Amino acid sequence: MLRFSKIIAAVLVLLALVLAAYAWKLSRQPAPRPAPANAHRQAPAPTFPVVVTTKPLPAGEPIPADALRLAELPINPSGAFKTVAAATGRIPVLDLSEGTPLLDGQMASGLALRLGPGERAVAVKADEVMGVGNNVRPGDYVDVFFTVKVDHKDVDRSQARLLLARKRVLAYGQASLEALPDEAGAEEAEAKGRSLSTPTRKSTERTPPARTVVLAVPVEDVNRLTLGEASGRLVLALRHPTDTREPDPTLFAELPPALQPLPAQRSAPARAPLTGVDRAQAGLATVDLVAGGPAPARQTRTAARSSDAPRARPAGTEVEILRGDRRDTVRY
Repeated sequence: MLRFSKIIAAVLVLLALVLAAYAWKLSRQPAPRPAPANAHRQAPAPTFPVVVTTKPLPAGEPIPADALRLAELPINPSGAFKTVAAATGRIPVLDLSEGTPLLDGQMASGLALRLGPGERAVAVKADEVMGVGNNVRPGDYVDVFFTVKVDHKDVDRSQARLLLARKRVLAYGQASLEALPDEAGAEEAEAKGRSLSTPTRKSTERTPPARTVVLAVPVEDVNRLTLGEASGRLVLALRHPTDTREPDPTLFAELPPALQPLPAQRSAPARAPLTGVDRAQAGLATVDLVAGGPAPARQTRTAARSSDAPRARPAGTEVEILRGDRRDTVRY
């Protein structure tokens, strides 16, 4: 019993020594410094550069550079423009108020942006023969030929001729110029740090056959194309892009409009020939498209004068004049 008590006493002495050493170690450590007053404040929220408007922008008009500025916003919307240069010249499809972040989805896109001034995108039916064996691609230039049978039965008077020359192909089947990046898209991609590879033409071996072809046509020639497709058959002829030769319009009679314009007043200056949307509004008749228009004006006036002039009578003609019961014969 005495031995057990001695063991316990020794253990307690060792424990007291360990506690004393630990207390001495704690006393040697420096006191902790008080935390600063702003330690619990949150870090500033990150901001992102986003192009915003500086004034209201109407839909359908190009955006000028002075209507935009680069702002730091706490949000980073999807499709936002990061530089003013990338958004300058784009066309919004809806009215935008001042201070609105510009997004790519708010801008006009599609084949309409591939058209030049005065051009219209027109789709016509296509097949393998009409499309040069399905070798037509977006961006190609083609000649549109027109074949027709008079009254759809007179083979002897059937004709085939060039209807439109050097028209640009915007889309053929599922392939379209819309898939190629434009200048604004390339600048935006460069600002985002993306690399754009040179677009290549995809093979059409496994794609479904094309049923339509979309051409860029001047608005005054849309009547020719639509009427030619409705009256006969169209055939595309693929041409080299550097071949810019086109028919001389002064060698042929101008097709008369279906709607005759009002005559100009005497005091007003003579009107210029119809062009652009005015020529498209005047229209075109099928008979003039097939026949190629009337004869030149000079020949028409000559024929009119010859038809209106009195016919010469042969010499020695006798004319009998009856006046009641009286009968006279005049020789001249």
